[in-house]
Order: sequence, then C-alpha cells, then structure tokens
Amino acid sequence: MIRSKLLRSLPRAITRASRLARSALLACIALAAMSAVSANAGDEKELLAPKGSLRVGVYPGSPTSMVTDPATKQTHGLAYDLGAEFARRLQVPVDYVTFQRVADVVSAIKNGEVDFTVTNATPARANDVSFSPPVISVELGYLVPANSPISRADDLDRPGVRIGVTKGSTSERTLPARFRNAKIVPAESVKLAVGMLDRGELDTYATNKPTLFEMSDSIPGARVLNGNWGLEHMAIAIPKGREQGLAFVAAFVKEVQSNGLLERIQQQAGLRGAVNAEPK
Repeated sequence: MIRSKLLRSLPRAITRASRLARSALLACIALAAMSAVSANAGDEKELLAPKGSLRVGVYPGSPTSMVTDPATKQTHGLAYDLGAEFARRLQVPVDYVTFQRVADVVSAIKNGEVDFTVTNATPARANDVSFSPPVISVELGYLVPANSPISRADDLDRPGVRIGVTKGSTSERTLPARFRNAKIVPAESVKLAVGMLDRGELDTYATNKPTLFEMSDSIPGARVLNGNWGLEHMAIAIPKGREQGLAFVAAFVKEVQSNGLLERIQQQAGLRGAVNAEPK
C-alpha cells in the first residue's frame, strides 16, 4: 500500500520539481538579461566616452555649434547643448573642446581627439567620421552687407563679386562649381568673415542660414537674401570605429526630436533658418 501511494504521488512530485526548475531557469534568464543591459550601458559609456568624459567639439559663431549671448553671457548651440544632454545620458562629465572653424572640429573627430559634435553630414565627411540620422536640416544662403546693390542670388555671378566662405567648409568645396565669374574668397573663421564684410572686403558670405542670421546681428543693415541654394543635414558625428554605439546615438536623436528638447535648444541658441530634418 505504501509503495502504491508513493507511485501515485511520484508524477505530482515530478511536476512540482519541473515547475521549480522552470521558475529557476526563468529567474536566471531574467538576471542574465538585466546583467546584459547593464553591461551594454557600461559598454556604451566606454565606447562613446572612452576618456571618462564626453569631449564635445565646438566652434564659435554658429548656432549649430556654439554662440554666446553678449548680453547674458550664456552659451548655447546645437552641438553645445546636445553634447551636454548626451553626456548626461552617458552619466559622464562634458568637456568642451573649442576650435576656430568646423573643418578643425571634423579633423579632431577623425583623429579621435573629440568624441561628439554636430555638423553637416556630407558624403565626404562620412568617409572620416560616423553619423547619426539627421537631427535638423538648415537652409544654405547668402548674407550681404548694408547698402549692397545685390538683392537676389542671381545677381552674384558677375566679374568682381567676392563671395566669402569659411576655409575648409562644404561651401568652399561646393560653390566654385556654381559660379564662373564671381570669385570665391576663403575666410579663416566666421568671426574674421564678419570683419571682412564690415570692411568691404567681401560682397557676400555663403554658409548655412543659422550662421548668416547670427552674423547679421553684428553687422548693422546686413541682410540674408531670400531663397536658398540647398540644405545642410545636421547630424551627430562620432569617430570611426565606434559604430556599435550608433544605435544608442540614433535613439537619442529620435528622443530629442520628439520630446521638445531639440526645439528648446534651437530657441535658446537663436537658431533661425532650420527646417524639419530630411534624409540625404
């Protein structure tokens, strides 16, 4: 009889043991998944900010990078503020590295001297750095000084017209093919270009409109011409070899576009001339 009872209870014991084993297995899987998430977060920090802080490359004079309000002395900009927020997500300090022009920032990213910036995602630059999806797109245009006889872009391609561009910029590489008669004049930086326009050494300046509007604020009577000659697709750039972190970067871009942060950053920087982000 005892043996019969034992035999009858054996299936139930096996079932209970199986359930316990299955529960233990599920618990192990859950713990492993939690550990994997933590490991991935740690990996992203080490991958995207390997020096222990996020080195953000910026240059002055453009709201797409960094500008300082002369009245409040507060500094803002697309690269400046997105860099601070991205560092917060990685739980590391932010370390700003300032250059005089965008070409120098891109070179620093290429050489691994900087971890993060926001810049025009051109095919040429994509050979040197890795890009996120576009953050915003901005119009390209022309700025003319006060009392300029130039009223539209069609008036520019004439002998004697001097079109300023930032040395090493996309404008310097692109515009010579558009103009057969006007002269393209490289300037070392946006700051120096303002002085060149003010002294009459340039007839116009060509770059993205956020930078042009910022320049116009410091040149009385200067105006940005209507229309555009293209778009720049501004994206986050990180060094090559860190592509495993691009999914994290892309998720960050999508979040700031949807939660209102990107709009606030544009307002704080006084960024004008932006349109919705468009794929290249």
